[in-house]
Amino acid sequence: MAASTTNVESITALLDNYLSKVGFEVYPLKVGWYNSLLPPTLRLAHPDDCLAVVVLSTPALFEQAFLPFVEERGCQGLSDPIDQCVKRCVSSAVLQCFPGQEVDVRYDYELLPSRKPKFLAQTAAHVSGAAYYYQQSDVKDQPWAEKKMFGVCVHPRFGGWFAIRALLVFGGVTVGSEMVQPPPPDCVPSREGRIQLLEAFNYRWQDWSYRDIVRPVQIYSQKQKDYFATPPAERFALLKTWGFFSRESDQPDPTSDTESQVTGHG
Repeated sequence: MAASTTNVESITALLDNYLSKVGFEVYPLKVGWYNSLLPPTLRLAHPDDCLAVVVLSTPALFEQAFLPFVEERGCQGLSDPIDQCVKRCVSSAVLQCFPGQEVDVRYDYELLPSRKPKFLAQTAAHVSGAAYYYQQSDVKDQPWAEKKMFGVCVHPRFGGWFAIRALLVFGGVTVGSEMVQPPPPDCVPSREGRIQLLEAFNYRWQDWSYRDIVRPVQIYSQKQKDYFATPPAERFALLKTWGFFSRESDQPDPTSDTESQVTGHG
């Protein structure tokens, strides 16, 4: 199905209307924008003019979606509870908004058999205009010599207090040249600021300081900070101290399938 800009807006509006209530944001992109930055082994196996949408979580997700999810549903198996919550929210949105449509949903924690990620979350956020992906190559006269510095996305409103959760590819929806790629907001334009950001992220990510590189409109609550500061293997125990899993039926099932890759960052 060919889609005009109006149709793209209606697709994203449907998703936004469903997901914004529980702490998500959505941004459309063309697969070609994403694939053009990557080697063949990491590209999406979809045409360049195919529509995709990247899904971000904001600080509101924790209280608006995650805690109610744990209270109402409990958690299954040993996979990360946040991942379970995100999957439930996103999959429910797709089923409700696009019944019968071909939608390839990829989550940030999923890996291919090759152990490569199913999509590069920060690249998707950058090309959609959602958040600027600051990398080592964005710093002139680098002070780190040959040292590898990992890049990080900065959101114009939330700074680093957000996460990139999923990519939805609409296999039956193609868009033309009328859909123009938006530039991501350059929130950290100075060389000094970019050095500060990358060093805070690479050397001191546990102290949260890189997230405040721009003044955020909202940050994680103390409870949310406590959750993400807890090692993934200990998060079920933390939730129990908060009063969850009081019923035997809510206890995680240790015999169920587990995921070897558990995300640690919020």
